[in-house]
Amino acid sequence: MLLATAAIVAGLILLVWSADKFVEGAAVTARHLGVSTLLIGMLVIGFGTSAPELMVSALAAGQGNPGLALGNGYGSNIANIGLILGAVALISPLAVHSQVIRQELPLLCLVTLISAWLLLDGAVSRLDAVLLLVLLAAVIGLSIWRANRGGDDALAMMDDKPPSADTMSLKAGVIWTLVGLVLLIASSRLLVWGAVYVAKPSGSAI
Repeated sequence: MLLATAAIVAGLILLVWSADKFVEGAAVTARHLGVSTLLIGMLVIGFGTSAPELMVSALAAGQGNPGLALGNGYGSNIANIGLILGAVALISPLAVHSQVIRQELPLLCLVTLISAWLLLDGAVSRLDAVLLLVLLAAVIGLSIWRANRGGDDALAMMDDKPPSADTMSLKAGVIWTLVGLVLLIASSRLLVWGAVYVAKPSGSAI
């Protein structure tokens, strides 16, 4: 029990620190490469922060626990929309004035409806998986096209350069991005292990 509690505390601390370094490294790398930070935020940081959920779900499915894999995938998205947006809005109201928001919300609703339709037969087959991956590739391609096309979007015009962008080199930015991503995944796994261990009535190993 003591080890699991220490894992939860260490996981939380490392999770916050690694997430900060990952975002900072990705933003600095984007600045040095001349890539839109808006695009980096949607793709690199979006995939990076989803990596813990991907790893947990993949491990669960490989171990014969599809319910855990599915619940983790949908649960994380519910938490992102309800918990994350709700908690952040309590701290500081969120001004929704961007064309990107108006473009992404219909995509979110469409993907949600398609996902619900795929679950009507009670299973997510390999054919369903291919369809979901094709949709993902299409959304990524659309995002890249929009970023390269540019425009007068309010979010895209914001000067979101991190404070270290002028002092951190490209090499350092790449290193911190990779280190932050690895530690983000590891700390998330450590946190989940500790929480599940403490929650088990018998306190048996997982």
